Amino acid sequence: MMSQNDLSTLYASQGQSLWLDNLSRELLAEGRLAELIARFGIRGLTSNPSIFKKAIVGSPYYTADIARLKAQYDDIEAVYEHLVLSDIQQACDLLRPIWDESAGIDGWVSWEESPRIAHNAASTVAAGRRLKALADRPNLLIKVPATDEGIVAFEQLIGLGISVNVTLMFSLDQVTRVFAAYVRGLKLLKTRGGELHEVRAVASLFMSRVDTLVDQKLTELGTEPALALRGKAALALGGMAYQHYKAVFEGEDFAELAKQGARSQYLLWASTGTKNAAYSDVLYVENLIAPDTINTLPEATLRAFADHGRIASMLKPRLSEDTAVWAQLAALGIDMDGAIGHQLLDEGLDLFAEAFDDLLTAIAHR
Repeated sequence: MMSQNDLSTLYASQGQSLWLDNLSRELLAEGRLAELIARFGIRGLTSNPSIFKKAIVGSPYYTADIARLKAQYDDIEAVYEHLVLSDIQQACDLLRPIWDESAGIDGWVSWEESPRIAHNAASTVAAGRRLKALADRPNLLIKVPATDEGIVAFEQLIGLGISVNVTLMFSLDQVTRVFAAYVRGLKLLKTRGGELHEVRAVASLFMSRVDTLVDQKLTELGTEPALALRGKAALALGGMAYQHYKAVFEGEDFAELAKQGARSQYLLWASTGTKNAAYSDVLYVENLIAPDTINTLPEATLRAFADHGRIASMLKPRLSEDTAVWAQLAALGIDMDGAIGHQLLDEGLDLFAEAFDDLLTAIAHR
């Protein structure tokens, strides 16, 4: 059955790509990923340790491979990597026609590095090179968190011609530093004689987690001005980030690199499943439609958007309104680039590290 909204038209009509925020062997084996690509306009895919934990723990699809790989590798992390390698490669192959047709704009699959090395640039670069070689697919994005060391590693990986999805971004400060690192990495790649058009990067800015924390702070304050700001922080962040994207990648400084084939670093809206039941279940989809952006959706949010979402460009230039929200939050003592952004990054890393450790423990005991 086709969706009420034909989401396959979104890219052609609005210039935005929909990626799926999920990957599992069940999704592959039962043909659901192929269906979502064919019928729901999915043009790429993201994964993370939490997604793989949910996919693998208790699933019969991995039992035989776990036994085989444990006999082959002593290190449980190596068992994990080779276990998900098959899923990553199959997803890359399913999306390869889109990668070819779009000349590398879409058709990407993201594979996240171990959360254990998030604060070590050298290890992050080494892991990126290793996973890229292991997957042996041109449409693989290495996922690197936007920690201080991660941003350093991101620049170096781009300089090596390795495509990257920078993840766990929660602040304008991170957006600014990540875009600047990308431009420096492209210049480094150019000096090394690399082909700029062959590298791709996206910047994953998390939405619902921002509102969850900020709304909590606003509710604790309890004043009328504070309560009136609930549900506004994430969309304001997205709007300002998109305006910064346009300033960087449509500006004169990037024009020379673009002439040599360099691609802009698209913003990818992540954490777009609504966590507050009082808000629309497509809040972070409808309101973030804009050209040259990506929205990575959990399957439930994707199907909700197909069922009753509005397909129209909703991310209009609204810088004055967005900066007003930022100023009002600051006046209430809510530091979006400081305490809020840092707390969300730390919490995001902790969540992924916990999921990763739980997964390795589960594999060890299978």
